[in-house]
Amino acid sequence: MTAPIDWTPKARAVLAAASELFYEHGIHAVGVDTIAERAGVTKKTLYDRFGSKERLVVEYLSARDSEWRQFLAAHLEQAGRTPHEQLRAVFSASAAWSQDRGRKGCSMINAYAEISDPRHPAHAVIVGQKRWMLTLFTDLAEAAGVAEPRLVADRIMLLHEGALVTAGMGIVDDAFAHAAACAAALLA
Repeated sequence: MTAPIDWTPKARAVLAAASELFYEHGIHAVGVDTIAERAGVTKKTLYDRFGSKERLVVEYLSARDSEWRQFLAAHLEQAGRTPHEQLRAVFSASAAWSQDRGRKGCSMINAYAEISDPRHPAHAVIVGQKRWMLTLFTDLAEAAGVAEPRLVADRIMLLHEGALVTAGMGIVDDAFAHAAACAAALLA
């Protein structure tokens, strides 16, 4: 079992630096020397706190996922209770997140482009986040009473993920609004 991380100020500085660099430049493109320098620590400190770059990648993705879930929960709390209102809140939250924290697209999708090996410890975080989103969409489809909730959830997931990618690339104007309209029609 992996030992828990001692979240000292230096460990937090390392994670903050790694998070910024990994998102901006990609996981494989950023070395531990660069992370340590940005965090203002030595490589030894980085390894003392995280053990490996692999563990640091897991912590980066886990933190990003946790932030997203909290961000989404706040949006869902403010939305109405109907499945349609909740679905709109998901797409609205995604649009706000993308504009504020995701101009380079989804960190999980970006990470998956670099880490597709199921044996890599970060793989479970990446896939787990997407499965969690699919479960959310399935729950909304079931609550809406559609005939085939899993099929509808799969389609909503595809719309959501497509909006994430195209919004990050700037390909489709108002990608989340268009995807939300299509998703709402699926719940009708």
